[in-house]
Amino acid sequence: MALIVQKYGGTSVANPERIRNVARRVARFRALGHQVVVVVSAMSGETNKLIALAKEIMPDPDPRELDVLVSTGEQVTIALLSLALMDLGVKAKSYTGAQVRILTDGAHTKARILQIDEDNIRRDLNAGHVVVVAGFQGVDEAGDITTLGRGGSDTTGVALAAALKADECQIYTDVDGVYTTDPRIESRARRLEKVSYEEMLEMASLGAKVLQTRSVELAMAKQVPVRVLSSFIEPDENGVLPAKSGTLICDEEEIVEKRIVSGVTMSRDEARITLLGLSDRVEAPADVFTRLAEANVNVDMIVQSQARTEGAVNLTFTTGRRDAPRAAELMRAAQAEIGFEEIRVDEDVAKVSVVGVGMRSHAGVAQTMFRALADKGVKFQAISTSEIKISVLIDAAYAELAVRALHSAYGLEAV
Repeated sequence: MALIVQKYGGTSVANPERIRNVARRVARFRALGHQVVVVVSAMSGETNKLIALAKEIMPDPDPRELDVLVSTGEQVTIALLSLALMDLGVKAKSYTGAQVRILTDGAHTKARILQIDEDNIRRDLNAGHVVVVAGFQGVDEAGDITTLGRGGSDTTGVALAAALKADECQIYTDVDGVYTTDPRIESRARRLEKVSYEEMLEMASLGAKVLQTRSVELAMAKQVPVRVLSSFIEPDENGVLPAKSGTLICDEEEIVEKRIVSGVTMSRDEARITLLGLSDRVEAPADVFTRLAEANVNVDMIVQSQARTEGAVNLTFTTGRRDAPRAAELMRAAQAEIGFEEIRVDEDVAKVSVVGVGMRSHAGVAQTMFRALADKGVKFQAISTSEIKISVLIDAAYAELAVRALHSAYGLEAV
């Protein structure tokens, strides 16, 4: 039988009854002879409550102590799920990230996994236990608790599957797979049976909320098959899920029929920053982006245009909305050194993208995109591309209209 890593998100373990439902599902897999490792998030809303508590004490909480606090959410869930499994007669054992020894770097609140000691897990699996592991957390070389950032339980699940050489990593959430776009925006969106690692990585980074970006990066690097499933769709009495359930994230070679465009994504977590009258000296852009990089501010789209002032240009770039105030502050503090006249920040923007591995071998993808937007009167402010994606920055008011127009233009509707 198989070794399966299952990850359950906060909505799947939101209350005791849902935790019992997860336990029953896991028990069915165990009864079929599978070895099962379960990774769980904190109960829905618990992490936000803990962060709010910290901010009541200290407006800008110390990162080390914040990690100590928020990691307790998963500790509650692993114990409750283990108790629920025991109540069903299934041997279970829970582990925090530190107990497993999920070794990370020391970047509190956004740590990266360096190594996993899987010996204890293997021993318990061989003894017939279901092993329940706290997602989202680890421990650094100094023994300090660390957390992996929002959505980090996905990364924990994939990392454990890679370390254990599991047959599959199943990510259970409140949706039944990856769709061609957000069904809440376009009711005719359809579920994809398979998506390549590269496509999923682009979708995750461009606004799709199904999987955390770092978990997809890790799955691609380690070639871990990942299946996205709904925790609210019940298997039959034999533990078998409905035919064609969920979406498999896999290598491109496993997808027989490759689509030109697989999906349309949207992100409102964007801000546009423009430096007007920037000196056109060669070093000026490097000076701007070096300062941003040193402050760990990620930049996406970049556009440079001629300014009205002779010897100057206008430089526009986008960053995450949460990073925008810090980026603007950095620029204002260095205005005299960098050499620009004015800075403008616009948070009323959205990024809409089309993604598909078929773009590599098909012409006309960009033409279809820009024609569809033009027909709806949607103007774009910036563009970025890769081999398998095209993104445009637009006024946020037109975001959903643009998504529906592009979804139709590429024929992605459900039949």
